[in-house]
Amino acid sequence: MVAGLRDGTGPIAVDAERASGFRYSQAAYLIQLHRRDTPVYLVDPQAAMTNESSNLKLAEFMASLPWILHASTQDLPCLRELGLHPTALIDTELGSRLAGLPRVGLGAVVEHYLGLALAKEHSAVDWSTRPLPDSWLDYAALDVEVLPDLAEALLKDLEQKSKREFAEQEFAHLLNFSPKEKKADRWRSTSGAHAIKSARGLAIARELWEAREALAQKLDVAPGRLIPDSSIVFVASEPPRTKSELAGAKSFNGRASRTYLDTWWQAIQNGLATNDLPALKVPATGIPNHRIWPNRFPEADARLKAAKPIIQGLSEEYGIPAENILTPDFLRQLCWNYGQSGLEVNEFLANLGARPWQVALVSRPLEQALDGAMPAAAREEYADPSLAE
Repeated sequence: MVAGLRDGTGPIAVDAERASGFRYSQAAYLIQLHRRDTPVYLVDPQAAMTNESSNLKLAEFMASLPWILHASTQDLPCLRELGLHPTALIDTELGSRLAGLPRVGLGAVVEHYLGLALAKEHSAVDWSTRPLPDSWLDYAALDVEVLPDLAEALLKDLEQKSKREFAEQEFAHLLNFSPKEKKADRWRSTSGAHAIKSARGLAIARELWEAREALAQKLDVAPGRLIPDSSIVFVASEPPRTKSELAGAKSFNGRASRTYLDTWWQAIQNGLATNDLPALKVPATGIPNHRIWPNRFPEADARLKAAKPIIQGLSEEYGIPAENILTPDFLRQLCWNYGQSGLEVNEFLANLGARPWQVALVSRPLEQALDGAMPAAAREEYADPSLAE
């Protein structure tokens, strides 16, 4: 395969298929590779890439070329697990956002630039299935077969719209992408957990969630396929008195609700017995939620209300979604800290991770808007910090 790919031309198109919603892990169960003038290669990484040292030839070759991916942040983590790391990439989904396309799914982008209709009927199948049906393999192959032509047309469009430099900076930024770190209290994200009104109930929910997580990892099954969140919330809100009562509860359901009844019952008992009761509310970290600013932090809210139209105006002027002009969290951080950090707007945004093109685009108009939203006394103090002493 590597020898065949060496005979191709241009960047290498890359895609990966996981079994999200079916398996616990986010591992790749199929990898698709293609360059111009080569076949499409389909690799079963679970069978062919289990030894890191044996992947070295492929990894070294792929690192020598730019990668073309669509929505790269979905695939980069599972590719890294296999020792595959890009040194340059083109993300056709992100590039399409910058180009101003209203829909940026692969099918819509391919139709826009290449006039082709991609069938997407296998997008949510269980890719850990073996053997994979031929129709699934055809579907997977097409996803990379179109990428070289798509990338070429997209980059040409970005060049014509004077956005190529924007895209290059965004693509370079993606090379360091990593998923957000998992929170220590992930069990609190259980859907419907807000309905649990007691600390004891939350303790039961935590124990059930952790038992489900451990079993899901052991079986390599998506947690929600064992018992759904609704079952956890039901039991935590109304703990059963006996194992038989748990077994007979219609609202406690799921594929593993009865086959692993002892596991769930033990988790409930642990929750009832523990002295480690979770707080009903988690203390807030970072800046306060912007939804409470109007009543509790009116000055910060005034700055945010002054800043949002600036971003929206730039979005309309450049034909780029507002969230790509500037990350919404960066904007809120700026509005909350403005006048306190001692940094200019451009320095503050750069420190947060805004790309140079974004900083150059938004800094001056945001500074003017935020200055206009500050009370006169605060503006004078910000302009001359010695007045604060």
